[in-house]
Amino acid sequence: MYEPANEMPRSHRPAKSIRVLLAEDQGMMRGALALLLGMEPDIQVVAQVGAGDEIVDAALTHRPDVALLDIELPGISGLDAAAELREQAPDCRVLILTTFGRPGYLRRAMDAGAAGFLVKDGPVEELAQAIRRVLTGETVVDPALAAAALSAGPNPLTARECDVLKASVDGATVSDIAARLHLSESTVRNYLSAAIGKTGTRNRAEAVREARRQGWL
Repeated sequence: MYEPANEMPRSHRPAKSIRVLLAEDQGMMRGALALLLGMEPDIQVVAQVGAGDEIVDAALTHRPDVALLDIELPGISGLDAAAELREQAPDCRVLILTTFGRPGYLRRAMDAGAAGFLVKDGPVEELAQAIRRVLTGETVVDPALAAAALSAGPNPLTARECDVLKASVDGATVSDIAARLHLSESTVRNYLSAAIGKTGTRNRAEAVREARRQGWL
């Protein structure tokens, strides 16, 4: 958990602060981060949301310089929201902050246009500095996670195989998945078989768990 930095008196704050949007589904964590970041002399949290599908609207309303996004959010994920922000609010830099430092998440974040990826572990000064750095055009990535991503290699699953695995997480039958994705049942079986083979697992439940562990879903 981030620790507080020394707060500068508000009268000493710069005239123009870095405007930050904060997306975190846990209310206590969201409030704590907003409070700690607000203690930084040049950072102002202008919006807080608890769901992924609220991010773009909040960004268009409040025009933040940096969006600080968790990954696992109700509605849509922070990664999907990052991709939408790239299209609808291209001037807003995205920094992913998550509990789950999975190599696959990092690759997906970069593909979605994120400028940084950090795990929720460290002093608030480090997070504040990352916010400042991405605003200047730098890419900021947790060093250990970057090394893990390089060693893990790319996601072997195709986009359609990922879709089929996602559609099966609630115990849906092959028929359910086929109807949901507008595919034939034989095509769904083929995608599931390919995903099981690529993840080195024995069945689709194990394939889903392994894909999630790697950050591919």
